[in-house]
Amino acid sequence: MSDPVNLNKFRKVKEKAEKETRAQENRAKFGQTKAAKKLDKARADKLKKLTDGHRLQDFGKDG
Repeated sequence: MSDPVNLNKFRKVKEKAEKETRAQENRAKFGQTKAAKKLDKARADKLKKLTDGHRLQDFGKDG
């Protein structure tokens, strides 16, 4: 006959493993250094300036 299994302990171990897996996914998905965030913002600003400079008309205004 096998030893009895404490289901509460099993459940807690399983939940802890799932939390750790979710944490790893979130670190990969959302984790960026400050320098990387700054670089992304600078690139986005440069792209916005470039596209605004090439605009032929501003359809939002009268004229």
